[in-house]
Amino acid sequence: MRCERGGTAGEVTMLRGVDIRCQWFGAPVAGSAGRIRTGDYGSVRRRGLVVRATTMGDGKGNVSLPHVQGRKRVVLVRHGQSTWNEIGRIQGSSDFSRLTSKGESQAAISRQMLSSDSFDVCIHSPLSRAKHTAEIIWDARSKDAVISLDDLREIDLYAFQGLDKEHGKELFGDAYRMWKEDPANFLIDGHYPVRELWERASSCWSSILGHEGSSILVVAHNAVNQALVATATGLGPRYFRYLLQSNCGVSVLDFNPRTAAEGLPPHVSLERLNHTPTSALSGEQSAGRKTRTRIVLVCHGATASSVTKNTAASSGLEPLNVLGNIQSAKIAEHLLNVPVHTLFCSPQPSAVQTAAIVSRYLERADLKVVSLDELKDLDWGTWREGRSQDGEQRNAYAGAVKSDSIFTRAGHAWQTLTQHLESVQAENGEGTVAVVGHDVLLEAMLCHCLGLDDTFSGTFQFHNGGLSVIDFPDGALGRGVVRCLNYTAHLDRWAVPVTRR
Repeated sequence: MRCERGGTAGEVTMLRGVDIRCQWFGAPVAGSAGRIRTGDYGSVRRRGLVVRATTMGDGKGNVSLPHVQGRKRVVLVRHGQSTWNEIGRIQGSSDFSRLTSKGESQAAISRQMLSSDSFDVCIHSPLSRAKHTAEIIWDARSKDAVISLDDLREIDLYAFQGLDKEHGKELFGDAYRMWKEDPANFLIDGHYPVRELWERASSCWSSILGHEGSSILVVAHNAVNQALVATATGLGPRYFRYLLQSNCGVSVLDFNPRTAAEGLPPHVSLERLNHTPTSALSGEQSAGRKTRTRIVLVCHGATASSVTKNTAASSGLEPLNVLGNIQSAKIAEHLLNVPVHTLFCSPQPSAVQTAAIVSRYLERADLKVVSLDELKDLDWGTWREGRSQDGEQRNAYAGAVKSDSIFTRAGHAWQTLTQHLESVQAENGEGTVAVVGHDVLLEAMLCHCLGLDDTFSGTFQFHNGGLSVIDFPDGALGRGVVRCLNYTAHLDRWAVPVTRR
């Protein structure tokens, strides 16, 4: 059987007698268990544009986002569980799998999660598993505000598409190992799929941010959503698989225009990552690997200044208010079934009170509560006031962080946490350490976890009562995988809806 389109031809090799149909989404796509061979995989012709393997760097991304006139919020959702997710078959950009009943239920839960949120448009991948998820979530909203965007399709994996994972190991050996261990440099059929994906995701932002709406829902796939988050925040392809996207997980990005000059790209902040229909702590896999070793970052409960947004005050020095006490109790309930070995906290009142409420609920005789001086909040002064404004002013105050050595202090705190987690893991074979702290300290520790410098300050948001989970599939001293950021579903009606700013 041969497939032809626009002068590009692919010979399909049949594997294990599975019937496949050739489908095109701008690149050769294999079917259920097929490999596609072409005469030249060095380039793929798409609507007259030849896309070749990219040399995009592995550090801070060099993506230039389009200028925006006003504030925009983009909500990313991965599709629900598909038939190929269920059986462990590699999908890539093929379009043979469909949502399972579980996937439809996940999408329905996400619809409920987003039911009170207002969107101007829904932009989705053309692949059926994403399109069906978008239809379930969008529900009775206007069908005129739904757009299919070809570049939102899943990563193009060429000969890997349609293979079950064990079969992939047998057939491709070193290439499959590279895909798992060093995906940014993974090469197949003359292509670097992850690097290509980063380029494609970068181009998507012109279409997404070019829409006149200020609140945009995007429904796509695991890898492409990772690439969208990474390219928006300035992270290169080496961050693939380190920003998890679970089935029907919700991630939120805010784009704020720069006020100093026209034509500059917007300031971007990741408001939440992988807000899932199930508990943030229920998964036992990260990046396809089993893990039960993790650090849970807990932002202390609300105080008077955090509710009134009186940013001149330091909420870390204030006691919890009524809302903060409720949030702390909700945090404790969510951690009831989690084997937390040690609970670290800042020595300041809001964190101490939050930790006390959590430890009281957990009622474990062996739970250790440790005050860590390096977790103290910054004496904000005018910098906190500046941080609440748009990105341009926030950057103008960035020097205050350096002068206070808060980023260095956060690095020492992070090292203390990971070393302690290593000892817990050595003793128990697994372990969970929780830390209650202040937003800017938690953000700085996350930057250290990801190997980022202090120029990323203001990129990751932490809200009162939110949970962020870092998994360590390679052990406590390995690279951390961000399972979720700013998870707030446990707060019930005390959580802020995703489209409210």
